[in-house]
Amino acid sequence: MKQKYAITVDDLTVAYNYKPVLWDIDLMIPESVLMCIVGPNGAGKSTLIKAILGIIKPIAGTVSIFGKPYEKQRSLVAYVPQKGSVDWDFPTTALDVVMMGTYGSLGWIKRPGQKEKKAALEALEKVGMLPFKSRQISQLSGGQQQRIFLARALVQDASIYFMDEPFQGVDATTEKAIINILKELRKAGKTVVVVHHDLQTVPEYFDWVTFLNVKKIATGPVKDIFNDDNLTKTYGINYKVSVQE
Repeated sequence: MKQKYAITVDDLTVAYNYKPVLWDIDLMIPESVLMCIVGPNGAGKSTLIKAILGIIKPIAGTVSIFGKPYEKQRSLVAYVPQKGSVDWDFPTTALDVVMMGTYGSLGWIKRPGQKEKKAALEALEKVGMLPFKSRQISQLSGGQQQRIFLARALVQDASIYFMDEPFQGVDATTEKAIINILKELRKAGKTVVVVHHDLQTVPEYFDWVTFLNVKKIATGPVKDIFNDDNLTKTYGINYKVSVQE
């Protein structure tokens, strides 16, 4: 049976002030995988996601989603940015933030109705934040804010989810809750791509991994390529990580 790919990246290069941040990236991500992107600081992990989403314009290369240009498939994709890039002082409630996830399917003319509110409440319940639906997002803890943004992505009912360091600054309980939801998404046939920094949890959390350090070092199933050799090539020092069976 022929492998189907959710995301295809060809010859992608991104530069800031003429300095390459990503160089000639070729990447094919299969459908229904839970993939992490790992690499040192400055490796271009967040940049790769933003370039795929068109947030950053590459100087070369193309991206396709299920075989078509991203621009034509935008409605199939949800994105959870890094917490640090969000204005948490904006005066809005948790429920309102989640309902923003329905705007893409409604367009800017229509207002969310009862159907969208019901979907938003269900998403809040799924991430354990329903009791906080009326709380201002500025009054929530870091972990709670991250759950709200995950709920906003869930309500889009996308086919592909991009998440930029979703475990950053959250407690162990929230981290476990988030990874369980991501595994449920994969089980439902969704493709999930996560920028991740904790190498110890890669074998437990993910089934696919991409090693990145400006260039793509390796990509494939965790069981096949998450090894000392690729870690050393990516981080430039001898790495030893025990892979749990």
